[in-house]
Amino acid sequence: MTTNHVDVLLVGAGIMSATLGVLLKQLDPSFRFCMVEQLADVAQESTSGWNNAGTGHAAYCELNYTQQNPDGTVNADKAFAINASFENTLQFWSTLVEQGVLPAPNNFINPTPHISFVWGADNVQYLRNRYAALKAHHLFKDMEYSEDKAVLREWMPLVMDGRDPDEPVAATRVQYGSDVNFGALCRYLIQALKAKGDFELLLKHKVKGIERLENGKWQITLNSPEGEKVYTSNFVFLGAGGGALPLLQMSQIPEGDGYGGFPVSGQWLACRNPAVVNQHLAKVYGKASIGAPPMSVPHLDTRVIDGQHALLFGPFAGFSTKFLKQGSIFDVALSLRPKNLWPMIKVGMTSFDLIKYLVSEVLQTEKSRLGALRQYYPNAQDEDWELLIAGQRVQIIKKDPKLGGKLEFGTEVVAAADGSLAALLGASPGASIAVPAMVQVVEKCFKQQLATPEWQERMKTLIPSYGQSLIENAELLASVRQHTLSTLGLKAA
Repeated sequence: MTTNHVDVLLVGAGIMSATLGVLLKQLDPSFRFCMVEQLADVAQESTSGWNNAGTGHAAYCELNYTQQNPDGTVNADKAFAINASFENTLQFWSTLVEQGVLPAPNNFINPTPHISFVWGADNVQYLRNRYAALKAHHLFKDMEYSEDKAVLREWMPLVMDGRDPDEPVAATRVQYGSDVNFGALCRYLIQALKAKGDFELLLKHKVKGIERLENGKWQITLNSPEGEKVYTSNFVFLGAGGGALPLLQMSQIPEGDGYGGFPVSGQWLACRNPAVVNQHLAKVYGKASIGAPPMSVPHLDTRVIDGQHALLFGPFAGFSTKFLKQGSIFDVALSLRPKNLWPMIKVGMTSFDLIKYLVSEVLQTEKSRLGALRQYYPNAQDEDWELLIAGQRVQIIKKDPKLGGKLEFGTEVVAAADGSLAALLGASPGASIAVPAMVQVVEKCFKQQLATPEWQERMKTLIPSYGQSLIENAELLASVRQHTLSTLGLKAA
């Protein structure tokens, strides 16, 4: 049997692997790549446009990034970090557009105002405080705030029409928010890798084994329609979404010990009626229910997916034992190991609010889902909306010295000590953090190369603010933001 050798082997043909592939190819054009995908096409799981919110998560509208303190003030530190991180993403995409690696930006990103909307006196006061905390910082200087119902009707007519005129309401808006078709973006990135050469895409290939060889390289055994194939690689990235955890366990690196997964499924209500869709241009985010995971913050979204305009509302969470939308109901059971069993048990014993929330979501009827929609769109008509299944998300469960185990809703790069293998675990905020997450992979796994003047120069070409703080440097932020908004066509008309 022939063994093929590559420099970089990427498992999973989603936005994470595609982003890392292009990033590494830009840093070292001599790298040889292989991308392995078990499905028949790329971007079919959580990267698919219909499987995620498409929000360019910049913390403009997501209230879960700005927690209220006991004294009523708002902690905005997480929002600052997320906003600065997404600015780096926009720089990377802008550079690729200017280089011709990516096509005209409206093929994958479109300007869509980001709005936070609340009702009720307490929530209005919270939003007031949030706005004050954010507006004072240069990252959020363009944010608008209003409690004027006439203004809010201009911002989001569907949300305001039919609402109780005596109900206190408030909203914030940033006009240059974005809607991103991550599925299209992923396909363009993979096309760019193919065009550069030294790149092989293997569809309908499933990883059967991952083994560390004595020479330090990795041997990957694949099952394919043509039979078994073997590849060796200097570096392996496990970017298979929810499927990354079993692959990490297969690698047997000690850094992966103790990790488990808590899968959460999702559903959307979708509207494609132009008479409705054309009245709403925004992503309107509200407050999450108590016990809800971050990905379940309700929002009414404009979506542009492969040229088709639609509205999505949700997501409605649920529980499934699958790690992937097209996975197996035995995924959770097969992921149990002696070292992650206790953390998973402890999380199960202490996550009563989450479990209660998921049970209530699973038991929802069509009527109750439409009732939730009418909190954001009072005049919604049943016949305009259909139920779609969203992507599968797997939250991280990990060991904790005090609690025994804890559930985390973020993402985490887990890498071998020598940097020869890395996996991305977690789910939120998902595709939006592909660029900063993959930069982190480079920093963890290609330290020596990144320390060279050549790689430093190339990284700063791709992300001009690399190595500098956009949170602290207002002048730098203004410069890069003006450039990216113009290059990507996100400036308000």
